[in-house]
Amino acid sequence: MTDWKMFEELTQAPGAPGYEHHVRELMRHYLTPYADEVIQDRLGGLFAVRKGNDVKGPKVLVAGHMDEVSFMVTKITAEGFIQFQTLGGWWSQVMLAQRVDILTRSGKMIAGVIGSIPPHLLSMERRKKAFEIDQMFIDVGANGKEQVEEWGIQPGDFIIPHSPFTELEGGHRLMSKAWDNRFGCGLAIELLKRLPQAEQPNLLYSGATVQEEVGTRGAAVSSNLIQPDVAFAVDSGPAGDIPGVSNGYGEIGKGVLIRLYDRSMITLPGMRDFLLDIAESEGIPYQFFVSPGGTDAGRFHISGEGVPTAAIGICARYIHSHASIVDKEDIEASIAFIVALTKHLNQSTYESLLAR
Repeated sequence: MTDWKMFEELTQAPGAPGYEHHVRELMRHYLTPYADEVIQDRLGGLFAVRKGNDVKGPKVLVAGHMDEVSFMVTKITAEGFIQFQTLGGWWSQVMLAQRVDILTRSGKMIAGVIGSIPPHLLSMERRKKAFEIDQMFIDVGANGKEQVEEWGIQPGDFIIPHSPFTELEGGHRLMSKAWDNRFGCGLAIELLKRLPQAEQPNLLYSGATVQEEVGTRGAAVSSNLIQPDVAFAVDSGPAGDIPGVSNGYGEIGKGVLIRLYDRSMITLPGMRDFLLDIAESEGIPYQFFVSPGGTDAGRFHISGEGVPTAAIGICARYIHSHASIVDKEDIEASIAFIVALTKHLNQSTYESLLAR
């Protein structure tokens, strides 16, 4: 049974790029009971290691990423407002009037809001223009710079979107911050829970990287450490089932998302056929996706001498904003998919994935 409470804990934990330790400790807690060993790279990527029933089987890497799109304090104004920079890809129009939490170095979390100017004070011409990110500020309710500093806020502190974990009406869909990509973190944990060790014909590394949202940096380090034979980046992709989005993207509620191509990777034909064969034979609903973005898969597949890699996951509405919506059945399908893929990845299957 899927542990939805675990997903709530993962999504609600603060985890800006470079500041993932709260998420990492949650993952360590959940991974350790199912691992022969837990390893960590020097940037903070964390992986459970589990030996399968075949010592000659391939090394299989399954990785989410711990970080979420967020912000960093850059300056405190004399009036007590916070200037900031983005961490990860943000569009200015999703930011104004949104709540945030600033994490101080003492561990205190201070609430604030990205300030917005009421329409009464805007000219008709200015109302038509997007507000630039470098003009934005955060209000924490202080009466000046000295008070902000008394509260412990300093340049370099991380700022996290504020959005509670909410089960939407009907009980099928969940809204929260950070589904991109605490979904992948939870999937790596559920894989170890669901896959019997006796049915695992490989050496499995299941966990999560860091700093994906700022250039897939952690994936490069993790793949150097593990040197996988096969890799799966598990992530949330943008949903295309909302007004104003053209066709070609996936829909929530329609199953696992399989990326065929993005700007960082082309899925090898052998891997593509393996994914489809497993989905069809196991009766797992799936959909294809061609993405203009990229994931950790782009780093994994060019590590070492080249690694057969796939980017799989689910659709999430409104990623790279404060609140995203996912479907429970999609998560269940993705868990069943990654379990089946790992169960079938023996040495013979691995060799069939290689470029010919």
